[in-house]
Amino acid sequence: MTMNYYMPTKVVAGENCVFDNRSLFKEIGKKALIVTGRTSAKESGSLDDAVRALEANGQAYTLFDEVTANPAAACAFDAAAVAKREECDFVIAMGGGSPMDLGKAAAAIAVNPVLPDAFFTTPFDKALPVIAVPTTAGTGSEVTQYAIFTNDAVQSKSSLSSPALFPRIAFLDARYLLSLSRNTAVNTALDALSHAVEGMLGVRASVFTDAAAKSGIRIFAECLPAIKSGSFDDPAVREKLLYAAALDGMVIANTGTTVVHAMGYSLTYFRDVPHGRANALLLGAYLRFVQRKEKDAGTNRVGEILGALGMKSLDEFDAVIDGFLGVREKFTAAEIERYAGIAVHAKHIANGTVKPDKADLVEVLTTSLGG
Repeated sequence: MTMNYYMPTKVVAGENCVFDNRSLFKEIGKKALIVTGRTSAKESGSLDDAVRALEANGQAYTLFDEVTANPAAACAFDAAAVAKREECDFVIAMGGGSPMDLGKAAAAIAVNPVLPDAFFTTPFDKALPVIAVPTTAGTGSEVTQYAIFTNDAVQSKSSLSSPALFPRIAFLDARYLLSLSRNTAVNTALDALSHAVEGMLGVRASVFTDAAAKSGIRIFAECLPAIKSGSFDDPAVREKLLYAAALDGMVIANTGTTVVHAMGYSLTYFRDVPHGRANALLLGAYLRFVQRKEKDAGTNRVGEILGALGMKSLDEFDAVIDGFLGVREKFTAAEIERYAGIAVHAKHIANGTVKPDKADLVEVLTTSLGG
């Protein structure tokens, strides 16, 4: 059996790890472009820690704090223009998935000839070094080579993917999760779970990615009581969730994601459903679809996933997920037909061990969200 596993990001974890390991900043460059959202890095304390580290090292920096949720490519070009104008030679990307993805993209645009119209098709083979500091426990962007952006041309989201986009260093400090709202904490935890599950259902899954995925799934299961209650005061819980998100990021860095993500992108693009919630809305029905197909193939990946969760059936899985989601969004038959039509053309179809057609996607969407 041929297998590949690649994860070049150095991961540094623990309380105060940003400031305590400030010497690592000094090794990367002389002037940083700090890329953040408008509030998350400030409220979490991560921005203050990074600035203290840079100032203690005598390093200069410029702040770009204009990243919004689900950003378009234009924002990455704006950040790259600031990096070039200010002669920044590395990027510190801080926040949830959007700021980290945008920081990675800006680092690539700054040193590659690329036009806005060719943003999603340009092969980026180099980038400024990136330091990633997550302030949520979900996307795993701190350890992946992906950057996801809204793409109006296809009415969905599209990704950049290049080894050059892997962050050089990821700093994981669970203190930064304290400022999260309950909804954000739950949605990001569900996003991380989806990464692990989808990774195990991918054609590139291996013993290496399965080990990381099952570990991330088990951690999620251990944290279920805290996630349900919305209480993240326990530092051990925050650490576990942050580490699970990174593990699950390492999984999809090697396996990619399945059509669950492609379908979820439509929920976000057209109805502004948060990404992690969108995945979770679809996950149960997709697992049932896969389980039916697995019976014919004689495989049992869904059973392995349930085993890692400590669950015996998809009914139990659905009950737990529904407890997080509350009242589900409802969509018309016309909307579902449209979203299935978009997702069936996504590259995610080829990533899954089971290849759904449009009718299958309509079924999953209808089961999950039908009015």
